[in-house]
Amino acid sequence: MQLKNYLIVLAILAFGPVSAQNTDSCNCCTENHKAFDFWIGEWTVSNATNGNPAGKSNISQEEGGCVIRENWTSATSGYTGTSLNFYNAAKDRWEQLWIDNSGAYLKLKGKRMGNQMILSSDPFDRDGKMLTNRITWTANEDGTVRQLWEILEGEKVVNTAFDGIYKKE
Repeated sequence: MQLKNYLIVLAILAFGPVSAQNTDSCNCCTENHKAFDFWIGEWTVSNATNGNPAGKSNISQEEGGCVIRENWTSATSGYTGTSLNFYNAAKDRWEQLWIDNSGAYLKLKGKRMGNQMILSSDPFDRDGKMLTNRITWTANEDGTVRQLWEILEGEKVVNTAFDGIYKKE
């Protein structure tokens, strides 16, 4: 019995440092995983066209840097929502799932191009028209971020759902 306990302790001491090293590795530290980091922060958001308050957004990095989580609160009407954003290495793209307090959701996918993250939905049918949601986040030189949400029919923009400027608090 004593020899068996000794061997167990020896095995724990021998393999403990190896397993500790594995937990210190960063699975989401690639350049692609960091492509949306410019959006992380606590933001006051205003309407890009008239400067009126739009809301507040807290964007945080979670799960060891593998997830970017957004918590949105509108300036009016008590509207709130959350998005989970992640780099899908298997598909070499970013993906977002947005869910709000009205029960609506939006699934997007795309990539960073230069100083912009561009994510789009799959086409959907509305009143016989095939439409796509496209949201573009632009990292501006002054540290702000512009979020432009457009509705497209084919390549043509038919509506702007949101155009906001994020400014760090």
